[in-house]
Amino acid sequence: MQSSNNQLNQVDHFVVVMLENRSFDHMLGFLYTDEGNRSPLGHAFEGLTGSETNPDDNGDLISVFKIPADQHPYFWPGTDPGEGYYNTNSQLFGDHHTPPAGTVATNQGFVKDFAYTLSWQRKDNAQKPGSWQIVEGTKASDIMGMYTPELLPVLSGLAKGYAVCDHWYCSVPTETLPNRAFVQMATSQGRLNDHDKVYNATSIYNRFEDAGLSWGLFGYEDDAILTRQSLAALPKSPEHGQFGNFEDFTQAATSGTLPHYSFLAPEWGSDGNSQHPNYDVAKGEQYLQAIYEALRQSPRWDKTLLIITYDEHGGCYDHVPPPENAAQPKDCPDNDGFNFQRFGVRVPTVLVSPRIPAGTVFRISEPDTDLNASSPAPTALDHTSILATLEQRFGLPPLTARDAAAPDIGNVLSLSTPRRDDPLEGISAPRSESQPPLEGQTQHQQGNDWQPQADHLQKVEAELVAMLPLNGDYRNRETPHFDNREDAKRYARDRYHRYYSEYNATHYDRDEYHRNNSHRDK
Repeated sequence: MQSSNNQLNQVDHFVVVMLENRSFDHMLGFLYTDEGNRSPLGHAFEGLTGSETNPDDNGDLISVFKIPADQHPYFWPGTDPGEGYYNTNSQLFGDHHTPPAGTVATNQGFVKDFAYTLSWQRKDNAQKPGSWQIVEGTKASDIMGMYTPELLPVLSGLAKGYAVCDHWYCSVPTETLPNRAFVQMATSQGRLNDHDKVYNATSIYNRFEDAGLSWGLFGYEDDAILTRQSLAALPKSPEHGQFGNFEDFTQAATSGTLPHYSFLAPEWGSDGNSQHPNYDVAKGEQYLQAIYEALRQSPRWDKTLLIITYDEHGGCYDHVPPPENAAQPKDCPDNDGFNFQRFGVRVPTVLVSPRIPAGTVFRISEPDTDLNASSPAPTALDHTSILATLEQRFGLPPLTARDAAAPDIGNVLSLSTPRRDDPLEGISAPRSESQPPLEGQTQHQQGNDWQPQADHLQKVEAELVAMLPLNGDYRNRETPHFDNREDAKRYARDRYHRYYSEYNATHYDRDEYHRNNSHRDK
């Protein structure tokens, strides 16, 4: 779906940071509530009114509420809510089975599903202590707790200072890897869970490589290992791509040498900055501010668009039913009765550029049109709108039917003269003073010597690098058991770097020869 705004041609550098597992209402629902859900530009905003409710198991209605600032607010909700396909169905439709086509979600199952999740997590902990990190006092009703702009000054400041998308949905109603596949390849190849971890479809990086455009995958402390290893078709020794950590990204930004497309992955795990529940959201705020400041210092700031988004809702409450008009990729066959034509839950997405007016609420419809029975619903944006924007800007063919149908976001760039003000001037990212006590944790374990178990994505990362053959040995590649998160991180990094050190030593000369002599075959 083509943009009509040629301002997109003024952008040479696209930066995407994808955080973890938060819904739109959970992070930004109260952004403009005090202003009657209108931005300073008069744009309608599909936020919270404060009257939204969900029933609990007793039939009592639980209203949305502001997360208290004095109760470890950055570790809310107090455990990992259900985030898979069946959990999402329960949250949206009240039943884990795939609903019949055309069924409109009620979004009335979040509290009940969180109660169910808490119940089995506590049973797991009773059998194997430490299986789940549950903050003391966590209740099912906590899933209706929402962040305020005061608690999230960076994300909210950027959303108000530039543009917020109030109808951006994750691409598929399930967990992490399928949604991260959609932002890379416009397909999950029919997958609805994280069990299958490697995707072999053509990615946007292959398109960039073929077109001679520069691109980069940046992790935080290390390379974006999970992203790199989950994409089987990704060039191992790209001519136009690069792999690096966050320091590499900031150096490229401040020196004006950013690639055309940069994809940033946060640090996974309970000590990371991904903002996955129930990890420290304040660390994610610090991460976002560091990204923004690095780009602001770039001599190419005027030519840069930053897109902040979240891979999926992670079980957190949102009040808007996801649309059921998504284009189904050909390589996404029906799975468990699901046809990949329904989007997932809304996720926070903020667009940052000096070519965007402050107070923009960006949707593919008239921005000052309220949602009511007489006005058409906005066209859904999803993660493949990122791909559509890149394809529109650089003249690339679409990857699947999904990104071919997706609207791009070029029209958000409505200023011909870049702004010079800084909406985050004087704002500092919050910091958590302490970790909250966990259920079943002894006083001794609450000290610095306690090491929690590896989290889900750290285990996924380890499983991916375990597939890498060392010294050409394709045998004995089982993932070892990890006693804690540091063991998992160390294993993933060591095996990853050993493999690519060996690969470069044995393949680089041959790859270089083929590149330098490719013209002879034409």
